[in-house]
Amino acid sequence: MIACGAIAREILAVSRINGLDHIDLHCLPAIYHSYPQKIAPALEEAIADARSRGFEKIFIGYADCGTGGDIDRICDREGIERLSGPHCYSFFTGNEAFAARDDDITSFFLTDFLARQFEAFVIVPLGLDRHPELRDMYFGNYRKVVYLSQEEDPALQAKAKEAAAYLGLDYEYRFTGYGDLARELLTV
Repeated sequence: MIACGAIAREILAVSRINGLDHIDLHCLPAIYHSYPQKIAPALEEAIADARSRGFEKIFIGYADCGTGGDIDRICDREGIERLSGPHCYSFFTGNEAFAARDDDITSFFLTDFLARQFEAFVIVPLGLDRHPELRDMYFGNYRKVVYLSQEEDPALQAKAKEAAAYLGLDYEYRFTGYGDLARELLTV
């Protein structure tokens, strides 16, 4: 499995819980979450490397993740599958449940990973550490931070609340667990 480093912890947890010891996990840098144009070229390189090492069955641990269909084109060309859905917020919620909601258009989402790494993956890449005045330009149309929690961890909930406060947004907590990620990994 070639996956996003931002969901490595969850993939390992689902694998451990379900005894999926046949999965050999290789992760691309999680920071690509902030630079989706880097994902497809890195996946192509990682797929070529995996094939050169003799892996016949490869699964992509990414949803579309802002690549504009590039991951799907790679999967079609290579004859491999990926996680379904447009992004991790969707598959953690459950793709059908996420698609059915129409009140999230003004929501900024956090996962456990982003709650842990808010500064490194939101503040610094957006330059808010150097230019805090940009906050309202970036987040002025959002109304709330929705924390989609994989683990019920009060410390992470506190971090997510701090992130919402930093952004000047309301806060909503939703425990999702691993959502569709668990179901899909069971087919790998």
